[in-house]
Amino acid sequence: METPGTSDPNRFAQRLFAPLPPRYDRLAELLSMGQNGRWRRAMVDHIVPSHPELVLDVATGPAGVALQIAERTESRVVGIDLTLGMLQQGQDNVARRAMGDRIQLVAGRGEQLPFAEATFDALTFTYLLRYVADPEATLAELARVVKPGGAVASLEFLLPRSLFWRFWWWLFTRLVLPAGGWLTGGREWFEVGRFLGPNISAHYRRYPVDWIVAAWRRAGFEDVGVRRMSLGGGLVMWGRRSGG
Repeated sequence: METPGTSDPNRFAQRLFAPLPPRYDRLAELLSMGQNGRWRRAMVDHIVPSHPELVLDVATGPAGVALQIAERTESRVVGIDLTLGMLQQGQDNVARRAMGDRIQLVAGRGEQLPFAEATFDALTFTYLLRYVADPEATLAELARVVKPGGAVASLEFLLPRSLFWRFWWWLFTRLVLPAGGWLTGGREWFEVGRFLGPNISAHYRRYPVDWIVAAWRRAGFEDVGVRRMSLGGGLVMWGRRSGG
């Protein structure tokens, strides 16, 4: 199966997720063993206390994180995503929650954001760095659009540290996910389920957590924190833009 790194990872991500928007939130819960909502809340917890006026949510998908930020703060939120189908689903979700005056969704790439420097008071990004060709350059681009002192937080899948739990994680991602995807969503979900485990493993072989923390700092973030969630299946990170 084609994986990011063997071709344009942006195009790969678009092809992978294009069929999924109406069912994405259910899929995210399946892939995270029901933990995605808890992980999202833990990420947004690091944005809420700063009371930002304007927040950017990168890789917003169907706007789940953008909606949570808007509901938990007085912020205006801009969500950006590559996949037009995801954005359309996001627009539907925003309209359903009557948040159109607070949330704006736009198409774009995390590696090349269409915003001026220091535009946003805070920024979130979710499941992003596995789908870009250069994670360090992408982090620098994210930092560019955040005001000095602005809060930043992210969410990503991770591998358990414990060999015991990693064994069961391996079985879940290699066997249960593809089968569960096929049974609940057909071929499209099967392809995502088959892709996810090997992609996560390959990502952390190349970019261990310590490297990612150092890359955040090199990009211009400080006070960088890490929380391993759900026996190590999820990774929440946070920090703030240097200079505040």
